[in-house]
Amino acid sequence: MLLAVSGGLDSMVLTDLCLKSGLNISLAHCNFKLRGNESDGDEILVKEVAKTHNLDVFTTFFETEAFAKISKQSIQMAARQLRYEWFEALQNQHGFKYILTAHHADDNLETFLINLSRGTGIEGLKGIPEINGSIVRPLLEFSRDEIHNFATQEKISWREDSSNQSTKYLRNNLRHTFIPLLKKLNPSFIESFQTTQNHLKDIQSVLDDYMLEVEDKVIESIDEDQIVYNIDQLQSLNNPKAYLHQLLKEYNFTDWTQIANLLEAQSGKQILSSTHRLLKNRSQLILRPLNVSSELSILIESSEKNVSIPDQPFDLKLEITTSIEPNSNHVLYLDFESLQFPLQLSHWKSGDYFYPSGMSGKKKLSKYFKDEKLSLIEKENTIVLYSENNVVWVVGKRADQRFLATKKSTQILKLSIERNAHS
Repeated sequence: MLLAVSGGLDSMVLTDLCLKSGLNISLAHCNFKLRGNESDGDEILVKEVAKTHNLDVFTTFFETEAFAKISKQSIQMAARQLRYEWFEALQNQHGFKYILTAHHADDNLETFLINLSRGTGIEGLKGIPEINGSIVRPLLEFSRDEIHNFATQEKISWREDSSNQSTKYLRNNLRHTFIPLLKKLNPSFIESFQTTQNHLKDIQSVLDDYMLEVEDKVIESIDEDQIVYNIDQLQSLNNPKAYLHQLLKEYNFTDWTQIANLLEAQSGKQILSSTHRLLKNRSQLILRPLNVSSELSILIESSEKNVSIPDQPFDLKLEITTSIEPNSNHVLYLDFESLQFPLQLSHWKSGDYFYPSGMSGKKKLSKYFKDEKLSLIEKENTIVLYSENNVVWVVGKRADQRFLATKKSTQILKLSIERNAHS
């Protein structure tokens, strides 16, 4: 196990407990270069403990203030990101099964109050998880006072972080002003708080079980690219806004009133989070990652026989033939000599137009899609075959009549859509 050790009271007590328990640990220490010689002194203590007990120790330093400015974060959030990314890198490099941190009950209370002040659901009020993936926090059930008393009794050395006394950070302000008042009003406040959190965890567990039933009811389909929700089923629920929060909270949306209004919005309206898009498509809500649509560009030489298209359930088969049969959405006969190779497969582009087979004159693809009542998702997924910059085929939908084979064609190219093994 990899133990995160700052040199402060909590992590030095956790180190002592791990040693007394005979656990196989290595130490990891981050120097954030925020307190000059004091920060260097913390690192020296951690190295001394590692040497005394013959432990492997990993140390690093960060230019935390510079990173905070670049990433536009608070100092504390920047330090958190830096250390956890480094811990994960050490874990991957050296094969540690767990990463132990020394968070305790008072830390949990502070996190609860911070989340409460910012607005949160049950998830935020549950506080810091004891186990989160490979991150384990063995001291969460113990208060700061209990840890301090243990350290004094066992004569454990630690270093005080002078920045912990500053009240310019919200967490420190709560620690030194608000929480002491709560403890004064109720000496058993920490114990009462932990009881309340246990109740919240129980409620969340019941809610999670119930939401599995709700998901079965409201989700029409789900695959690696999207989840489709049935709006009629969502609106049949007692409080759709609350259910939408539970269904979508992990996708980084924040304005739940706007999300709820999407149920009554016109088709095509969408809401973006930092990672996902939620689209109203007629009687559906479609959730997709923002990066799901990648630029497609495949060149097809005249000699090719089969073309695989990434993220599509079909391949394109090409063959030279001498006979013509009726064209369909899945089979097309083209005049080979009218084509300029290499052909190109790509997503359609704004301003594209073609001469639809069976119609007179030309039409913009955007107008064609509107007439065909394609949804935004369907339009985005539409693939077009081009000869130079001319549309040859809106694949699987409509061909351009200028390139269709006739009885006068001396060479005929047959294009066929065939389901692939992944569909």
